Amino acid sequence: MNLLATTSTVAISFYALLSTVYRSMQVLYAMPTDVSSPSDVVAKSDGLPSVDVIVPCFNEDPRTLAACLKSIASQDYVGKLHVYVVDDGSANLDATAPVHESYADDPRFNFIVLGKNVGKRKAQIAAIRASSGDLVLNVDSDTIVAADVITKLAGKMQDPGVGAAMGQLTASNRSDTWLTRLIDMEYWLACNEERAAQARFGAVMCCCGPCAMYRRSALLLLLDQYETQFFRGKPSDFGEDRHLTILMLKAGFQTEYVPDAVAATVVPDRLGPYLRQQLRWARSTFRDTFLALRLLPELNRYLTLDVVGQNLGPLLLALSSLAALAQLAVTATVPWWTGLIIASMTLVRCTVAALRAREVRFLGFALHTFINIFLLLPVKAYALCTLSNSDWLSRKPANLPNGGKKQIVIRSASAEPNGTACSAVAGSIHRGDLSRGSSRLVTSDSVCRGE
Repeated sequence: MNLLATTSTVAISFYALLSTVYRSMQVLYAMPTDVSSPSDVVAKSDGLPSVDVIVPCFNEDPRTLAACLKSIASQDYVGKLHVYVVDDGSANLDATAPVHESYADDPRFNFIVLGKNVGKRKAQIAAIRASSGDLVLNVDSDTIVAADVITKLAGKMQDPGVGAAMGQLTASNRSDTWLTRLIDMEYWLACNEERAAQARFGAVMCCCGPCAMYRRSALLLLLDQYETQFFRGKPSDFGEDRHLTILMLKAGFQTEYVPDAVAATVVPDRLGPYLRQQLRWARSTFRDTFLALRLLPELNRYLTLDVVGQNLGPLLLALSSLAALAQLAVTATVPWWTGLIIASMTLVRCTVAALRAREVRFLGFALHTFINIFLLLPVKAYALCTLSNSDWLSRKPANLPNGGKKQIVIRSASAEPNGTACSAVAGSIHRGDLSRGSSRLVTSDSVCRGE
């Protein structure tokens, strides 16, 4: 056996051992337990916590935004609810104006229009500082939430030790292409295996951005750290969900997963946008993994295995795959052992997923193995080599109409509830009829900083 064959065989054998132990324990811990639903408690209790829903949006399709806001307006939560829609300097404000206007008479809805694009994280912070609810729910503008999502997430937050909780994500455009079908299955596995197992120990490592709830008292303690994240001396703006989750864990709060709080979000339907998204996520994961390492001694030992499995596993798989391809190219011999191990592990994982989800379609997730080896592993390697790059990749600055004419707006049913002022440098756009008939519309070039 030559060096290439030996390298491939050894690497894939270690990968198989690590992956088998890790995946087996993950599936075991991800199994649901017979615990009464916390949503039942919140539905029957008095003095429900007030909830602020924050929806940052940037150049969003009006139909998508309308569907998102409709799902929020239809929530069955009986407690106090306010919604803050933050337009992050979009160029298509005229197109989304009718969506805003349709909620002008709903006292729960407040709109903040930023005069320039400042990024999702700062757009969220603008609304956090302008609101006052006990709980804060972040919802992406391309996401539709089930009617009981707030009730169920708020039920989990009844435990004062819980700082954040996320719901289960699905792909709202699952049926569009083969890729969206694959991503939907990927989301199911990420939620109902990875997050569900982590939640057994109260330490979900990433409360995903499309639908995650936070305790305001905890959020305010961490807001400055959240806003001013740096990596190697440069501002780091993406990966806000993972970073905020790690900050919650560092502060001693639990982070949870609620599988029956379902949110459907739009996922990439083409490989180009999907790989750019994965590159951004990979950089974020690597950055915050370094931060999370300090937490591991305080957490259950399974979480250490989880971090090792998610980071060392792909490295071993990449090494084995490279050696196998080199063996095939140099010696013209087929790396049967490597291929057999990968095929066997793929079959087992897809079969287990199909049985757990009770859906035959998960057998088709075998296609993800090819995408993982030939596309995602190279993307992760590139991400590791370019960690200092903070380009969002999918966000482009809005070209504001009318030459960027100066004008201010702000909308708030409860103006500055925290007693803070939003410093506003006038800055954009004729808003047309956007402010007509509503005293709760605000546009601002700057993010509220409580100055």
